Amino acid sequence: MDHNRNIRVRAAAALASVSASAVALMALTLAGCAVVDRSAPPAIAKSDSVAILPIANNTETPQAGQRAASIAQSLLASYGYTNLSRYPASADDETLFDAARPDAQQNALNWARQQNARYALSGAVNEWRYKVGVDGEPAVGLTFDVIDVQTGKVVWTGTGSRTGWSRDAVSGVAQKLERDLLKPLAQ
Repeated sequence: MDHNRNIRVRAAAALASVSASAVALMALTLAGCAVVDRSAPPAIAKSDSVAILPIANNTETPQAGQRAASIAQSLLASYGYTNLSRYPASADDETLFDAARPDAQQNALNWARQQNARYALSGAVNEWRYKVGVDGEPAVGLTFDVIDVQTGKVVWTGTGSRTGWSRDAVSGVAQKLERDLLKPLAQ
């Protein structure tokens, strides 16, 4: 009896070891799907006025910047920021692709100053698409900057990219990436 019990105990231990190895391998595989780099988080109070400025669209995907800004605003609100304002859309924002307007960022920052915002969230979408191929995996690449509105200096920056599985939506992958990027601002 003891011999059979010892065999069952060893078999259970071996199975647990294999299971732990499989979980670790899966975690490493999933971790390889995202890259995120951020600077040290600034000391922003949840009650500070934060303006969400237009997010530049450096992709061929129509209105990707507007989509990223919408997700960012929602995430910041869920983190407890109570004084958010979003740069108003203009007639130009209804075009499918962002036009090259070098003064657009400065105009948006001037608007944030008029709103007495303390900080502004800005950035760029560098990828927002489904990869070409059999699986059609969603891929998103973003950069965010938090700007001190009065000085115009960047006080925080984060950049990252993430891919998903073939059944994931680009917006879902973007939300996960933005959550990872903006996590230091949730503190």
